[in-house]
Amino acid sequence: MSESFVIIGDGIAGSSAAETLREEEPDADITVITDEGEALYNRILIKEFAKGKLPEAPISIHDDGWYEERDIDLELNTLVVDIRTDAHEVETHTGDVLEYDKLLLAVGGTPQQLPVEGSDAEGVHHFWTFQDARRIRESAESAEDAVIVGAGLLGIDLAAICGAQGVEGKYLMRGNSWWRYALDEEGAEIMHEAMRERGVEPVFDSGVDHFETDDDGHVTAAVDPNGDRFEADFAGVAIGLNLNTELVEDTPIETDDGIVVDEFMQTSDPDVFAAGDITRFHDVILGEQAQNGAWGSAKEQGTIAAKNMIDHGSEEFRWVSSYSITHFDFPFLSFGHPTLGDDEVMKKFGDDEWRRLALKDGKIVGGVLIGNLAPQSAYKQLMREQVDVSGQTDLLMTDGFSVDDLETEGATAE
Repeated sequence: MSESFVIIGDGIAGSSAAETLREEEPDADITVITDEGEALYNRILIKEFAKGKLPEAPISIHDDGWYEERDIDLELNTLVVDIRTDAHEVETHTGDVLEYDKLLLAVGGTPQQLPVEGSDAEGVHHFWTFQDARRIRESAESAEDAVIVGAGLLGIDLAAICGAQGVEGKYLMRGNSWWRYALDEEGAEIMHEAMRERGVEPVFDSGVDHFETDDDGHVTAAVDPNGDRFEADFAGVAIGLNLNTELVEDTPIETDDGIVVDEFMQTSDPDVFAAGDITRFHDVILGEQAQNGAWGSAKEQGTIAAKNMIDHGSEEFRWVSSYSITHFDFPFLSFGHPTLGDDEVMKKFGDDEWRRLALKDGKIVGGVLIGNLAPQSAYKQLMREQVDVSGQTDLLMTDGFSVDDLETEGATAE
């Protein structure tokens, strides 16, 4: 008999898993369940849509026909309310029960809401789905003043959207710089200046104590913990994700700020796998459990999960992720785990060029490049091959750096 595979989630992790399963198992029963009302779209490009730079059409990746052609059952607008691992069943909000031989959880997360008064007001936006992007674009096009909260990779997207839509913005940051866990003040100041050039002013040692609203419940201002008031008819909040682990709370599946999986994307239940943002996976390069929300990482995890659902142990997840920002006149790239490690090396090369590498036990585990991305291939190679660069870190910061510049064992140029 053919096997039955159920995938919860139709983001890039779930979709790549479904595609791989169909390629490897032509006769399998494959069902993809998603609570969204549309099939897979490009989460990277929705920020360009929200900025007014792209129409809707290029954002969609799969339509319903893609699933039909591959004999994959796609269930849109469907919420899974229960997983019964002993019975190998999932139940939806409509009462339908689907049986599975193998289950993949690609359920991602939900944006965190600020725990302050007025955070649910009209005009306060979180940015995660295509539908969020539609609401943000419509709201920003008619806004005059904005506040942005969340000094990370999603927050800067909201700031860029305001800049592109001509909305005067205040970017409220709790610390003294943007993404202070990965950048020093010199690197962060390059980003700050780029924001200012687009009409978004960073405000440090700030945040939101509460939002003010009008009689119609629409946001009118944000008041920070210092008592400073910032007028705003648009607010963007990006302070992190609440990972959707509630589905497995009543199951034996192990969780730890996410669903715990091994290098094969298998959970503590041998017939249940997970991929994408929801996972706390064993990173074979880092040598410990890790998390990563990058698009490429999620896609690869979905593919690896599918292969191991068919033949467990067939291929491990070994990946150096990348995340780029394209809002400014210079490139920005982070890779690996730039906020981890026990050591670092960094250097500023010019007004808009800076780089930093995070190290653990003398090996590269992540980094950030601003202005010049040329060294990325060499850095990623050293990370993948786990080359010990102890005593040679100064060479890593030289112009035109290549792997050949180091005294290494086993490292070869790509």
